[in-house]
Parts: sequence; structure tokens; C-alpha cells
Amino acid sequence: MEAMTSMALGFVTGFFTYETTKSVVVKSWSVGIINRIVQLLIITYFVGWVFIHEKAYQVIDTGIESSVMTKVKGFGHLNHQVMDVADYVYPPQGSGIFCIMTRIIVTEDQFQGRCAEVRTLYWIEFKTKSSMCQTTPNCPDSTTLDVLNFTIFIKNSIRFPLFNVTRGNIPSSMTSKMIKNCFYHPEHNSSCPIFRVGDVLNYTGQDLTSLTMKGGEIGINIEWKCNFDRDIELCVPKYSFTRLDAPFMKNQVSKGYNFRFAKYYKTENGTEFRTLHKAFAIRFDVMVTGNAGKFSTIPTLINLVAAFTSIGLGTVICDIILLNFLKGAKQYKAKKFEEVSESQIETSPSSESKPSLKEGMKSSGDSGAISLSISD
Repeated sequence: MEAMTSMALGFVTGFFTYETTKSVVVKSWSVGIINRIVQLLIITYFVGWVFIHEKAYQVIDTGIESSVMTKVKGFGHLNHQVMDVADYVYPPQGSGIFCIMTRIIVTEDQFQGRCAEVRTLYWIEFKTKSSMCQTTPNCPDSTTLDVLNFTIFIKNSIRFPLFNVTRGNIPSSMTSKMIKNCFYHPEHNSSCPIFRVGDVLNYTGQDLTSLTMKGGEIGINIEWKCNFDRDIELCVPKYSFTRLDAPFMKNQVSKGYNFRFAKYYKTENGTEFRTLHKAFAIRFDVMVTGNAGKFSTIPTLINLVAAFTSIGLGTVICDIILLNFLKGAKQYKAKKFEEVSESQIETSPSSESKPSLKEGMKSSGDSGAISLSISD
């Protein structure tokens, strides 16, 4: 019973205690050097991080609003005919996603009817010489269109709603004469909005022959990264190019990109027939990404507080060294961790309001810090 009472009393006494920080001045060259080096490294890291990462002191707007218009130009020969953009670009509206046909398989003179051997309604081709009904094209005409010298004009406007700033990819200083005689180059002419199809395909690093024969999907990414603490004219886009269907190139099925469309005609007696086209095309996806930043007090204060708080890491490292590895570890531990009970505190005769410590408890300096000297 007495043991239980003693344990309960010890628990209550231990629970109702108060811990306060005790300052111990350790006069040690090695520990002092380690402490300052760690603090200097932490400060250097945070200062460098703030300068390198603009997000550390800026408010960022990622809700970019964008509009893209495109226009393709160029002439080519296909199936012994001259073709322009009205023939090989689909859809013709000039949106951010469009296709340039590179090869077309043509099946002419298809009439709708039923073959004797099947009941389903088909578009069929009648061979007049043999009076033979067939549902598959016979020797379709297939030719490749040379699109490498075609050009793509891209007009992109963006808006950052948080800052109410609008920008466009065509510089205000660019004249009509300049834009007619420029082609985009990442180093020599990065502000030109006109792209040669052959250059775009080369930037992706893909095989041009395979791409024009089987078709594919090319991504043109317009990236806006703007810092509105600087001149707004420095807010310009950067272009990058990639093949979006690259994961399917090694597949045995569904390689490339193709689609079908038909042109309809009528005979003299009003019977409808069609010419079926299977088009292999390069599909271009113009994608717009980006963000903008501007100085803000709140993220700056948050990161500064985090930096100064992290300086205390030096104290933690030095405490580990002092308590475990130095020769005077026991002495330091005795000074750092000290228990004081009410029986050790007595009231000074000269002043009842000022408590003093009994003999054996020393303090040095006007701050009340314990001074401990350790020989290195």
C-alpha cells in the first residue's frame, strides 16, 4: 500500500513541474567554430534559395487564360493535282488543334447498294468490265504530300487575371515586312511566330519519312514564365516541341494518325456516289502553359521566419557533440540539466521579494548565464 502511495505521489509531483531554458556559455573553440559554421551554412542556403526561387518572395498566378489562332500556308502536289490549305488542312477554322494531311488513299466511284452475297447495306464499287460487286477498294491511289516547307503561323494571347496583365506572342515592334520574312529559330529568331513544318519535325528528333507516311501527333508548347517585378516587355514566351504519340510508336497496332472522309457526287440520273479518302496526317496540338509572379510581403516574411528559426539547428548539433563526444561531456550535462526544488530557494534577508540561490549554485554575468569553460 505504501509503495502504491509513493508511486502515485511521485507521479503527481513529476507531473506538476515546470521546465525553463537555462543558458550555459561554453568557452570552447571547437564547439564555437562548429556552431558558427552551421549557422552560416543555413543562412547561406536560405538566402540562395530565396534568390533562386522567385516563389519564395512572390505571389504566383497560375490561372492563365489563353487564346490560340493558327494559319497554315503552302502548296503541294498530290495525286497529280496541285493542293493548297483548303485541301489538306483539317479543320479549316484555324484553332489550336489542326491536321496537315501527308498521304491520302483515294477510292473513287463508290455507290450505295447491296452485294448478292451479303445482306448489309454497303458503299460498294462496281467494276463495269466484269460487272463484279466488291466492298473493298481495288488498287487505290496513294501519294505522299511534301509538307516540309509549309509554314504555320501561331497567334497567341494570354491574360493573368490575378494581375490583370495581357500579353501576346507577337512583339509590338515587329512590322508586317519583318513578319513576312522571318522563320522561327530557338537562338537566332525566337520571337518569330511563323514555323516551318520541317523545322518543327526536326526539333522533335523524329524520323521524317515514317512521320509523313504513317502520320503522328506533334505538340507545340508555348510557355509563359513572367516576373512582373521586372520590365513587362521581358514577359515573352518560350516554345518547345515534342511528339505526343511517342509511347505508341513501338506498338504493333494503331501506329501514327489517320482518319477518313468522303466527297459526294451525283450522276445525271440523280444517283449519289462518293470518293472515299483515307488520310494520314500530322496532328498539331498547340498547348499554352505558364505562370506569373510579383513581390508580396506575406511569402517573404514566412520564408524569413523559417530561415531564422532554422538557425537553432546549430544549437541542436552542438548540444549533441557536447553531451556525447567531448571530454567535458559529464560536466556540461550537469550544468545544462539541473533540478531545483522549493527547499533550495530561500528568501534574502535584505529583500523578501528577491529570491536567492543557496551556496553551490553559481551564476555569472548580468544575464544570469552559467559560464562553463572546456579545454579543447
